Amino acid sequence: MPGTLPDLSIRQLEYLVAVVDSPNWATAAAAVGVTPSALSQGLAELERRVGVPLFDRVGRRRTLRPTAQEVLAHARQVVALTGDLAHWADRTRRGSIGRLRVGMIDAAAVGHFPEVLRSFRRRHPAIGLHLSVAPSGALLDELTNGSIDMAVCVQPPLPVRGVETAPLLTEDLAVYGPDERVDGPASDWGPWVMFPHGSHTRSVIEDGLEKAGAPLEIVAESHQPDVLRAMVGLELGFTVLPVVQGEGPGPILARGPIIASRQLVLATRTGAAVDPAVGLLERALRG
Repeated sequence: MPGTLPDLSIRQLEYLVAVVDSPNWATAAAAVGVTPSALSQGLAELERRVGVPLFDRVGRRRTLRPTAQEVLAHARQVVALTGDLAHWADRTRRGSIGRLRVGMIDAAAVGHFPEVLRSFRRRHPAIGLHLSVAPSGALLDELTNGSIDMAVCVQPPLPVRGVETAPLLTEDLAVYGPDERVDGPASDWGPWVMFPHGSHTRSVIEDGLEKAGAPLEIVAESHQPDVLRAMVGLELGFTVLPVVQGEGPGPILARGPIIASRQLVLATRTGAAVDPAVGLLERALRG
């Protein structure tokens, strides 16, 4: 027989998220509108109801135990989905569509979809569109914690809890260099200025360069394609960029072969209340 489900309150879960995301206890209490004492009591009750300790005491400070990450992930998901429901209920009461918080990687925002975003604003002036541009990993974090409603990002290598993705487009990644060596054998390419280690695109690029037989000596890193292009223009090395960004404004670079591709996806929260504004923008992006 399964055990009885713990009687958890959304407020207690909100307290847990606030404590983890805030620099100190007082800031967390202010963020959720309670006193530090009430915050402490609420988290003590959460620990009691979950039945496992969530915090370690280090002097006067309390830090989240590694074993409590599962509880934190559940709390983030529940708080975000409850926020979705509250926004939906508010829009329904007022009979309006309201706001739409969208996250995009830079290639999507300024390369693939700027005209779509401009047209969407003109066609739907009642929707308060707020755009956040960031790397894929940061956007997925914002999506899971409820800071944005949808994201256009690179397909993550592994499923992300609480997030569902749908293919949007596939874009080619090409080698760019300061001179004609980009047309020669891959063994002559490099050194490299590259997206940071751990980024979704970096792993795709490294796989492509390895298959091509190119040596991988990294001399500089940046999340910003414009910075990478500038460093190639200064002859610091070669890079790999989406074609839509490799040939935009800025220094004219020598282009080599396409060595990989990446899948851009539309990411939304699993189980979120239906948001008509999300559906409108999704159709515009696909159109």
